[in-house]
This record gives sequence, structure tokens and C-alpha cells, in this order.
Amino acid sequence: MDILQQKKFNILLLGDDCVDVYQYGSVDRISPEAPVPVFKFLYEQSRPGMAGNVNANLMALGCNVKYITDGPPSTKTRLIDARSKQHIARIDNDTESEGIQAGSWPVGINNYDAIVISDYNKGFVSYEVIEWVRKEFHGPIFVDTKKTELARLEGCIVKINALEYSLLKSECSELIVTGGKDGAKYKANSYQTPLVEVADVCGAGDTFLSALVVEFLNTGCMKKSIDFANRAAAVTVQHTGVYAPTLEEIQCQD
Repeated sequence: MDILQQKKFNILLLGDDCVDVYQYGSVDRISPEAPVPVFKFLYEQSRPGMAGNVNANLMALGCNVKYITDGPPSTKTRLIDARSKQHIARIDNDTESEGIQAGSWPVGINNYDAIVISDYNKGFVSYEVIEWVRKEFHGPIFVDTKKTELARLEGCIVKINALEYSLLKSECSELIVTGGKDGAKYKANSYQTPLVEVADVCGAGDTFLSALVVEFLNTGCMKKSIDFANRAAAVTVQHTGVYAPTLEEIQCQD
């Protein structure tokens, strides 16, 4: 679609929030106290993660987003070698959510073009909430989840990765499984991703989800939407850390 004709969609986003912290440094020696590297801190950067990264990606693609989450956010701190940009370690500080209740957000659920649920299974979004949304909302519902009983999400467009697929207890009919460099699978069809030099896969799934939503709202065609989402994710993996590509960057992957 011509960038100048891109419609600004209104999206309701529900999900688990996170702050991704990147601590860059160098490793020049092994600790005398234990056989572990000594990390010399140089500088730090912070970016929104998990559903917060989905929010950033949707906005980068021109959407108006109502983002509903719970605080305080979880924190993922990555120690990264400043020269090679390689991860050395990740420190997770997860917070438990009390969870959102069905219908507890402001009225007007059908004023949105789509509802997106970014569920990292931290307790914010339950099966019951997703089922309530499916019953009340008249438009497309996109779910990225670590839940395993996907039959309960029938009627939603669900995106998971290959590892999550291996852990499923049940499936739904509208299921997209992403496989990184191997592309994505949907209804026994495979969709290849562009071949690019990968710097970091962090956040690629969030980019895929966001681009899938926007292109599906544009075209109503799942094939075009998955191809577009693959191209978007290919932009993200060329950057270190989470990254929200623009429409112009994604179209350059054509």
C-alpha cells in the first residue's frame, strides 16, 4: 500500500509490560573468585519490552493505540559486549500481576478496528478475559500468547513461535507459527522470510505481530499479512535490541 494512503487504525492493546535494559560493557579478564567473566560496565540503554514493544511497533506503523497494562513492569537486564554486541547474560526481574478483569476497562470496546493481546503469561490476561473479548468485540482479535490450550481461543487469530507450538495441549484454527529464519506456517502453508544478516532476534515476534495486524486491517488477506509481517521482522533482527521499523523500512525489504 502507498505510504501516503496508510490509514491510521485505532487499536486496543492488552498485555504484560516490561522494561528491557541493555547494559553495555567489556570483558577483559576472568574473575579470580570464580571461573566467570568480569563485566566492566560502560553505559546503559532502556526500551519498552513485551507488550510495551508491541505498542511501540504499532505506533511506528501509524496506529492510534489504547494500551492497557498493569504495573510495575517486569525488567529484563541484558549484559552485552559493547564491541561485538553479543549477549553475555540476562537478568530477569518478573513482577506478578493481579490481572485485568473482563469488562473492567472503559466502555466502547467496539470503537476499535482491532484488539491485540500480547500475553506473556505473567498473570495480566486470563483465558476468561480473552473469551470475554471474543464474545463482546465485533472485529478481529489478534493474540500472541504463551498459553497452551488454544482451543479456548477459537475465533481469534493466534500467533506463537515454534517452541511454544511444541508445548501446546490444543490448537485453534487460525494459528500462525513463526520459526525465525525458517519463516512462518499457517494452515499447512509456509511463508519464507527475507535472508538478512541477523544482529539480534529480540523483539522480532512483537514486530511480526504488529505488522500482521496492520496489513490484515489494510487488506483482509492473511497471505499478504504474513508476508508483510515476515519482512517487518527481517528489519528488526538487523538491529541490536528491540526495534520498531517504519513502513518505509519494511517496504525496502520488497
